[in-house]
Amino acid sequence: MMISTKGRYALRVMIDLAEHFAEGYVPMKTVAARQNISLKYIEQIMPALSKNNLVEGIHGKGGGYKLSRNPKEYTVGEILRLTEGDLAPVNCLKHNAPPCEKKQTCKTLSMWQDFFTLTNNYFDGIKLSDLLG
Repeated sequence: MMISTKGRYALRVMIDLAEHFAEGYVPMKTVAARQNISLKYIEQIMPALSKNNLVEGIHGKGGGYKLSRNPKEYTVGEILRLTEGDLAPVNCLKHNAPPCEKKQTCKTLSMWQDFFTLTNNYFDGIKLSDLLG
């Protein structure tokens, strides 16, 4: 399983917003400059974070985004699953995957299921606040 640029950048944006949590709404151009990520790319990531209530945004003067909750209330797992769609290491374990015809005889399925569980538990065990400083 590879974490895409989208997932890595979403984490960086969320960490930046967590570091500046007390400041309220932070303009994305400020985050883009601090994180050295293109503003265009950040603008592609933010709607999903906003729609799923991870961040709140306001437009116009004094606008920007801020976290919807305290940094210790987010897990890395929820952020990555939102941006990656899934953390499944193989197609047959993806959410809503069609049933695999080899499921009954697959010699590797239990290994992939264990790896998937370990991956989710690992990322769900890390709070956004754990990544600050």
